[in-house]
Amino acid sequence: MTGDDRNTSNGRTARTGEGLPAHEVRTALLGLLGEVGTVTATEAASRLGYSSGLCSFHLRQLARHGHIEEAPHGQGRARPWRLKRHTPAPGGAAGEEFGDLARGLEDESWQRWLARRDGAPPQWRHDEAFSAVAYLTPEEMSRVADAVRRALAPYRDREQRPLARPDGARPVALITRLFPLLPHPEEDGRPEGGPRPD
Repeated sequence: MTGDDRNTSNGRTARTGEGLPAHEVRTALLGLLGEVGTVTATEAASRLGYSSGLCSFHLRQLARHGHIEEAPHGQGRARPWRLKRHTPAPGGAAGEEFGDLARGLEDESWQRWLARRDGAPPQWRHDEAFSAVAYLTPEEMSRVADAVRRALAPYRDREQRPLARPDGARPVALITRLFPLLPHPEEDGRPEGGPRPD
């Protein structure tokens, strides 16, 4: 177990889902699996910039705790992994469980950053966290999200091509959530859990 497994901002062990300590490599692996579907330890190492041995270890840990599973494959030695298939609850979306897990990992990574920021190299002791509220139509919200994706597009290939990364580049969490702010029940004239007035 690494120091990252043991330490969190409040001195307790952070957890990835059920029973597994949070770790930046596991966070990166889950994000990669969510993006590409299946991946081997060697492929993950190439895309994320870690060693294949480290990726293999953390993939096995994620599998042991029920987050991922082996994907069907041929007779070769390569072992591809995928996110564990879960049967969604009635009325639930198939990706909701992974979305909740990913958001939890993002929050844990943010808390780890806050706790350890003072120990980072001087040039990395700041962040660019911000939030805003804008009045948008659904179409405008989609256009804003597309603009963010376009702004990040020139940097996406660095994940798969370590040699394209400039000196001093480090992995940076880029988290964007655009969602409508729904009124509290008392603001739209109905009690908690009550029917919406006509």
